[in-house]
Amino acid sequence: MTELSQSNTASRSLAAERARKVKAGLRRRHMTEKIFRGLGIAAIVAALGFVALLFTDVLSKGIPAFTQANLHLEVAYDPAIIKLTPAPVREVGQSDAGFEQANLKWRSSLVLLNWNKVLEVAMRKSAPADYDIDTRQLLTIPETNARHILRERYVEDPGLLGKTISIDLVASANVDNWVKGNIDRDLPDAQQQLGADARALTDFFAENGTLTKDFATGIFTNVDSRAAPASAGLAGAFMGSVYMMLVVIILAVPIGVASAIYLEEFAKKSRLTDIIEVNINNLAAVPSIVFGLLGAAVFINFFHLPISAPLVGGMVLTLMTLPTIIIATRAALQSVSPALRQAALGLGASRTQMVFHHVLPVTFPSILTATIIGVAQALGETAPLLLIGMNAFVASVPASPLDQATALPVQIFLWNGNENRNFFEARTSAAIMVLLGLMILLNAIAIFLRTRLERRA
Repeated sequence: MTELSQSNTASRSLAAERARKVKAGLRRRHMTEKIFRGLGIAAIVAALGFVALLFTDVLSKGIPAFTQANLHLEVAYDPAIIKLTPAPVREVGQSDAGFEQANLKWRSSLVLLNWNKVLEVAMRKSAPADYDIDTRQLLTIPETNARHILRERYVEDPGLLGKTISIDLVASANVDNWVKGNIDRDLPDAQQQLGADARALTDFFAENGTLTKDFATGIFTNVDSRAAPASAGLAGAFMGSVYMMLVVIILAVPIGVASAIYLEEFAKKSRLTDIIEVNINNLAAVPSIVFGLLGAAVFINFFHLPISAPLVGGMVLTLMTLPTIIIATRAALQSVSPALRQAALGLGASRTQMVFHHVLPVTFPSILTATIIGVAQALGETAPLLLIGMNAFVASVPASPLDQATALPVQIFLWNGNENRNFFEARTSAAIMVLLGLMILLNAIAIFLRTRLERRA
């Protein structure tokens, strides 16, 4: 009995020890699971926090750039200042060449007129009657292209001579900084961008409504400008990006999808195909600047395509995007069940019919999504475009992919390095907002199309 009792006691002790170890092990596993879950949640929160911080910083700096200081002036086209013969009228029997020559001569004489005097008179009318300000300081308030705008209005309508009309002019970048508070008003005169009299008159114009802050439509409709930075816009860079994306879509999408279909569905497994697959995977990891070097060496130096053209930029981005599209398309094809292929072949379909009639319709949503995301990624690339000359200053909207142009990421790069940091810091953030908006739009389209096509499937 004693031995049996001792044996039972030992068994219970052993069972209790095992239960204790099991509970301790469970506690450790549960604790490890909680720690892992906590780290995962912390990582997600940190990532979202950094993204929120980025967007907050960009929005806080970029939103003010969508308002612009504008001057509202009553401009008199005084004949005493604009001493010019009337615009030429076609005479009877005059040839087109003769009339064009007379018109060009009349336009050339317009350039020699003192349009700054017309602008000065209009501004002094809006200033206090007893206010004395130097002409040079007075003309720092409107943008430097204001006189050209007055001249162009007269060229469009020579009947304005002797009349007074209301004209809205963009204020200079320095005035915009002063009105928006981008520069400390307590700084001494030597560190101010505007003279003391110009600052005082700007404040007066802001009080009486001559100067107002309006929506900056010019940021979307104007091209970049060095002579008149306040009127600089994104129109040229936007069209350059549009042309490049069209080139990428036309070249990268069909070539990438066709290459993936051939490698996955038709090519026989051999050492050659293995080498091609390895190189495609390696190309996906190559830095984008290498593609820029390749584009400069091949497309510009060898084929002599125009420098800083959207066509060349689109071809470089096509090379960079192709590996992404090929890899994503192959992954989509590999996800299709082999039973679908076998069923199609068993019913008498050829290999081509099996691929295009049965496999591709199933994978089309994934392929489309990967393609749009690849194009969106190409939209934000900067380094390869710098190496093919797209960082050149282009003061016009490209009419075709062969014209010189820049792109949105490059325009952001150029504005970020502008010496007038007080003004262009906000405009750079505004350009980033436009670029991010386009990328978000492309990704939203990809998600929408994928959802729509999956429902149909």
